Amino acid sequence: MTTLMVIAKEPVPGRVKTRLTPPYRPAQAAALAEAALADTLDAVARCPAERRVLVLDGRPGRWLPPGFEVVPQAAGGLDERLAAAFAGCAGPALLIGMDTPQVTPELLAPALQPDARASGAWFGPAADGGFWALGLTRPDPRLLRGVPMSTPYTGRAQYDRLTGAGLSVRLLPRLRDVDTAADAEEVARLTPGSRFAAAFARCTTGAAV
Repeated sequence: MTTLMVIAKEPVPGRVKTRLTPPYRPAQAAALAEAALADTLDAVARCPAERRVLVLDGRPGRWLPPGFEVVPQAAGGLDERLAAAFAGCAGPALLIGMDTPQVTPELLAPALQPDARASGAWFGPAADGGFWALGLTRPDPRLLRGVPMSTPYTGRAQYDRLTGAGLSVRLLPRLRDVDTAADAEEVARLTPGSRFAAAFARCTTGAAV
């Protein structure tokens, strides 16, 4: 069974996307986070996975489409929470974050093809030095525990952990996470017609100067 997971935080003002404030107010930052999450979940809902899971810090809301199993994030640092998410999978699994609303089913498709699972791992590098996607043919929490998270070299450290374990790693495209106002502007430009682009347009007209 192939599991496609999204790890996310409930879009509550003051708890999400705090690096967007300023120029945006906490409510605006949360609106951008909600739109990013909704776009991401919509893309996942249209992917050919047998199981779709939202690994959530918080409570589900109106942005959650049908067809998702919701599981709470584990305690601990991000490495422990990612490890726990993979520990809950019995077969091939691909995990993505909520920070890349430009993701599409077509972009994820290579990592979900049956003939691609023998590669061992899929890795989606992020522009900030982290990673936005990680797929494992045989989920093993040890491949994530202890990897330093939220640093400029997180992606390299995680990639090295995979190759050091003898896995053949195939790459997904490099994407830009939405962390800063500049990120939000660029991702909105790349996704015309998306929920995120619409939220960005609304927030920009009312952003604090």
